[in-house]
Amino acid sequence: MTFACRRLATLLWIASIAGQAWAAPPHRRLNDDDAQWQSYGGDAGGTRHAASRQITSDNVDQLEIAWTYRTGELGVGFLRADKMSFEATPILVDDMLYLSTPTNIVIALDAATGRFRWRHDPKTPRHVRYSEATSRGVSWWTDESADATARCAQRIFIGTLDARLIALDARDGGPCMDFGSNGSVDLAAGARPTERGEYLVTSPPAVYRDLIITGSAIGDNRGVELERGMVRAFDARTGVQRWSWDPIPNTNEAATALGWTEESARRTGGANAWSMLSVDAGRGLIFVPTGSASPDFFGGERPGLNNFANSLVALRAETGELVWHRQLIHHDLWDYDLAAQPMLIDFDRDGKSIPAVVQATKTGLLFVFDRETGEPVFEIVERPVPASTVPGELASPTQPFPATPTLVSHAAVTAQDAWGLTVIDRARCRDLISKYRSEGLFTPPSLQGTILSPSFVGGVNWGSLAFDHERQLILAAVNHVPMVATLVPRDQLQAMRDSGNYPDSEFAEQAGTPYGMRREMLASPLGLPCTAPPWGSLAAIDLRRNAILWQVVLGSTRDRTPWFVPSRTIGMPNMGGPMVTAGGLVFIGAATDNYLRAFDIQTGRELWKGRLPAGGQATPMSYEIGGRQFVVIAAGGHGGLKTKQGDYVVAFALPPAR
Repeated sequence: MTFACRRLATLLWIASIAGQAWAAPPHRRLNDDDAQWQSYGGDAGGTRHAASRQITSDNVDQLEIAWTYRTGELGVGFLRADKMSFEATPILVDDMLYLSTPTNIVIALDAATGRFRWRHDPKTPRHVRYSEATSRGVSWWTDESADATARCAQRIFIGTLDARLIALDARDGGPCMDFGSNGSVDLAAGARPTERGEYLVTSPPAVYRDLIITGSAIGDNRGVELERGMVRAFDARTGVQRWSWDPIPNTNEAATALGWTEESARRTGGANAWSMLSVDAGRGLIFVPTGSASPDFFGGERPGLNNFANSLVALRAETGELVWHRQLIHHDLWDYDLAAQPMLIDFDRDGKSIPAVVQATKTGLLFVFDRETGEPVFEIVERPVPASTVPGELASPTQPFPATPTLVSHAAVTAQDAWGLTVIDRARCRDLISKYRSEGLFTPPSLQGTILSPSFVGGVNWGSLAFDHERQLILAAVNHVPMVATLVPRDQLQAMRDSGNYPDSEFAEQAGTPYGMRREMLASPLGLPCTAPPWGSLAAIDLRRNAILWQVVLGSTRDRTPWFVPSRTIGMPNMGGPMVTAGGLVFIGAATDNYLRAFDIQTGRELWKGRLPAGGQATPMSYEIGGRQFVVIAAGGHGGLKTKQGDYVVAFALPPAR
């Protein structure tokens, strides 16, 4: 898990110069063709593909707002209101939309009209300083053995900031009292919690048969001995834990085999799966993307490769047994968590259909594996990478690189790359770049400061990927903003933090190591990145040709500049992901301007953009109901990027037939 860099919040201000429930009426069953988007990622494999074809390149410019709903959650009395990010993607079940606010309030809406159905407030404590303040959504489960009219025969599940797993009746939003203790399970129990608000759940759980499976988010830069990043499965009816899988080995034999020492495996925390898990129900597999072992930027207390951290892991869904794994970042020193949901696709190659899993990374790489065997579909090679210069650190001498197109530059940022709006700005950036260590991707953090390009933001972050089955195209939103990470000797950390000389930096304790950490955007005195735009893009990758089909800039300077300055579309940082429709369109918000956009999937040409009332740092979804296709996005802003905050859910559609 990462904490957002405040400097991103001020990006480009002048860049354009260059628990109460209402009883719901009975559900009406939709046609099978209409029953879509029942999981956060559109389906259990996270393809973010909508089958509707009503909206096309010929009529998308006619889209208008069909309805707007306001959740009422604006952070009043919430200690981390400044950090709140409305990242939820609603799910559709029958004629109902279900979503969650950043404070875990669950809301049900009529999918056709946006009218309120019910609301459940789990009373997440508002006075706690949570390391994150978001909820990406909820999950749905139906009890096939129960009477369809029975209470809690259909359930909505959510994980909370205060580490509870809650089950609600899908009809009225009331707690399912037979689940856990009065409708909830305490997830902190057994996870070695060390500090309140640092062990939480931000992503919806996965569902397999009668199991609800969840990972956790951890404030993982605090120190070495933190919470364990366990993945656990619970009985959907009772809340009884059925299995648990710990990514950090707990025996000496296992530790040695997996690139740990016994002592480091015992002490280290993290390696948690904070993003979305994916399920292959037919094969009985669950795919888990794990993050860095703690802490992020110094690994001297955890020597070795640190498997299963930063790994794509396939578990037997029924038992939690390990089936296969691939570590994609060895001995992480850069906060390169696997943030994107593993995407399950059927990939056509050489006349055969391959059941594949695609994992995008913050480094802008795409790894593709056969999901039954774990064998790479595209070759992976280990390449030498720079060594660490920090006493006590032993970086991995190699890192894995797949033979797929890279979505970001991996070249070293040099003084010749310095960019700025003025001669003075460029000169200052040249001086900054020359000051830091910069040897390209995987240059380890250093005492002098290291340029991380791409940064811990990505590449591809939690917005994940989308897949067009017909055209065999992968869609990805990508960041291109470099940052700087500096290790600070323990005895100098407090004085540096208190000096006032680093107002735009973030500091981390990394307790239990000799070094704290400071990081900030590689920025000029004007607050702009020291490298030329674009700083955000949208890309389409043709899997058949193993090539980038197109890559276009994503986002304008609007909403980041004074009203009197004309905006320019130059490519902005983004948080959120793409969604693709059978009508040949790619919809995405994500960028720091307040727009939802539609792109032609064949060419990447922007065809339409709809104004949002607040930041759209969420992934849209789409469905068809009553003969009308809707595109829905949460528009509530992102605390880290400092986009306009709000509480809106906005649905776009073509004008109703006259």
